[in-house]
Amino acid sequence: MQVSENQERKSLWGAWKTFKIRTRIFIVLTMAFALAGAAIIGAWGVYKLGLTNNRGAVDENNRYLADYKQHSLTDSADIRQNDMRNYIQIAALNKFFPMNAEKILEAKNFSKRSDAADHMLYAAKMYLDETDKGAQYEKMCNELMQVYDRYAGTSDRENLIPWMNDSAWPVLKQAILKDKEAILDAARITGVEPRLIVGCLIGEQIRLFNTHREMYKKYLGPVKVLSVQSQFSFGVTGVKDYTAMLVEQHLKDTTSPFYMGKAYEHILDFETEDHATERANRLINYRNHLYSYIYAGCIVHQTMLQWRRAGYDISERPDILFTLFNLGFEVSKPNPEPKCGGSRIHVGDREYTFGVIGNDFYYSGELAEDFPIQEKSFADD
Repeated sequence: MQVSENQERKSLWGAWKTFKIRTRIFIVLTMAFALAGAAIIGAWGVYKLGLTNNRGAVDENNRYLADYKQHSLTDSADIRQNDMRNYIQIAALNKFFPMNAEKILEAKNFSKRSDAADHMLYAAKMYLDETDKGAQYEKMCNELMQVYDRYAGTSDRENLIPWMNDSAWPVLKQAILKDKEAILDAARITGVEPRLIVGCLIGEQIRLFNTHREMYKKYLGPVKVLSVQSQFSFGVTGVKDYTAMLVEQHLKDTTSPFYMGKAYEHILDFETEDHATERANRLINYRNHLYSYIYAGCIVHQTMLQWRRAGYDISERPDILFTLFNLGFEVSKPNPEPKCGGSRIHVGDREYTFGVIGNDFYYSGELAEDFPIQEKSFADD
C-alpha cells in the first residue's frame, strides 16, 4: 500500500513537471479563484443564516435613562430658577470632575433648549453614582441649594446697581442699540473697544437726563432717541468745541504725547476750509452720530497713550479713562495714583460721578451681546 501511494505521488509530480510554465500558472490561478469563490459563498451562507448577528442586550442603565422627565420651560421666572439650579449643580460637579463641568457649561451656553443642561447633568450622574464621589456631589448640591433658597430674592428683578433701576436706563439702552453700527464703525476707525465708547456715551446721557429730566421724559423718552447737545458741549457724547480742536491737532502732531500714529492722522480731515462750521455740523448731526463717537474714541485713545508714554498704563482702568474723558485733556496729568471721579450726577436720591457710572456699565454685563468686553481695549495693545 505504501509503495502504491509513493508511486502515485511520483506519477503526479512527474506529470506536473511535464507541464509548460504557462499551464502551471493557469492551474495555480484557477485553484486560487476556486478557493476564493468557496470562501465567499461560505461567508454569504453564514451571514444569511444569521450566525454573525449580535443579538445585543438591554443596558443595565436602561431604567435610569427612561426615568428622565423631559420638560420645556417657557415662563421666564421658571427658566431663571432652573438656570440657577443648573449652575449650582455644575459648580458642584466642577469640584469633582472639572473637565465634565466645563463641557456641560459650554454646551448649555450654546444650546437653545431650556432643559439641555438638565439632561446632561442627569446623564453625568449615571456615572457619578458608580464612583465614591456620587454621594459627596449630591450632598454639595443640596447644601448649595439650601443656601440659595435661603437668600433668594423676590421676582421683581431689581438691579444691584441703583441708577440702573431709574426709568431712564431701559429707554437709553434701546436708543443706544439704534446707534450700534455707528458705534462699531467709530471703534474700528479709532482703534478703541466699542464698550469704552458706549461708557462715555452713557455717562453723558445719564447726566443730561437727570439735569433735564422733565424735558427728556416728555420729548426724547417716548421715541427712545439720544439727546444731542448744541450749546456748550456738542453731540451725544458732549464733546466741547476746543476739545474737538485739540483732538484734531493731536492726530497730526507727531511730537504730541497724545499722538495716535500715522494710521490715524487723516480720520478727521475736513472737506471744506470752514473748519468751525464743518466741525459743528459733524457733532450736531441729529440723524447720524458717527462723528460724536469718533471724537469720543479719539479722546479715550489719546489719553491712554499719554499716560502710557509717561510710564503709567491705564488701558485696563475704564474708570480712569471715563473720568479723564469727562474732565478733558487739560486735567490729564499722568501720575502713579489716578483718581476716579468727574462730574457729579444725581440719580434718584444718590450722587454718582461720571467715572463711576461709566465703570458701572462697563462691568455690569448690560448690552454685553452687542458690545462685549474684548481681549484688548485698544488696537495697539
